[in-house]
Amino acid sequence: MPATPFSLKGKTALVTGGGRGLGFAMAQGLARAGAQVFINGRDRKALEAAAEKLTGKAEALAFDINDEAAARRALKTLEKQGGQIDILINNVGQRDRRSLEALAPEDFTRLLQVDLVAAFGLCRLLAPGMKTRKFGRIINVTSIIAALGRAGDPGYAAAKAGLEALTRSLAADLGAHGITVNAISPGFFATETNQAMLDDPKIGPPYARRVPLGRWGRPDEIAGAAVFLASDAASYVNGHTLIVDGGVSATLGIL
Repeated sequence: MPATPFSLKGKTALVTGGGRGLGFAMAQGLARAGAQVFINGRDRKALEAAAEKLTGKAEALAFDINDEAAARRALKTLEKQGGQIDILINNVGQRDRRSLEALAPEDFTRLLQVDLVAAFGLCRLLAPGMKTRKFGRIINVTSIIAALGRAGDPGYAAAKAGLEALTRSLAADLGAHGITVNAISPGFFATETNQAMLDDPKIGPPYARRVPLGRWGRPDEIAGAAVFLASDAASYVNGHTLIVDGGVSATLGIL
């Protein structure tokens, strides 16, 4: 074990959806731990602005994760510049809170594509290089909804449950090559995306009361989990889903 097991110095990370919210917070954590961080999204200007706010080495890497050809081109360009991805955080996720009757099959398929298939595609693109180097850290961001049923949200729940299953499968598939594959399962976090829920007196306070800690999580509170799973401190952690939810999933009647 190194003297500084949580250091990521000399490592390069790619965080999808890294321009804001939990993705930005995890990118910040990795950068502060010493990693070179590339934050991904589709809006280059927004990403560049976000990268300037990060402490440490950070750059924008804009491409649509649903476009395999675009992802391949971006990663090839990075390789030609001498870059290699050691740490992948699949953080991008879309949500469509509609019931079984209201959610059309094509909308269900779209959620699976964004939240599950795209993550699989990036793993597939980056795994060969990680195998060659005998090192890799893949972290998939899921949700507590993956293990806890909730009415009116079948698409997101199915996609995130699938991502956790993919995590376990890839952990078994890639472990012999020095690659660990784990997941982070967040609970209620006070992100930009959830701001409307936070501001709604019928949602924000009641949700906070369901958390044993009595509050929503701050985005920066997800960073430690990402740094841990990416670091040498977690070198023997593989196929695990780390729940970061203030204790919500440990209690009854929370959803």
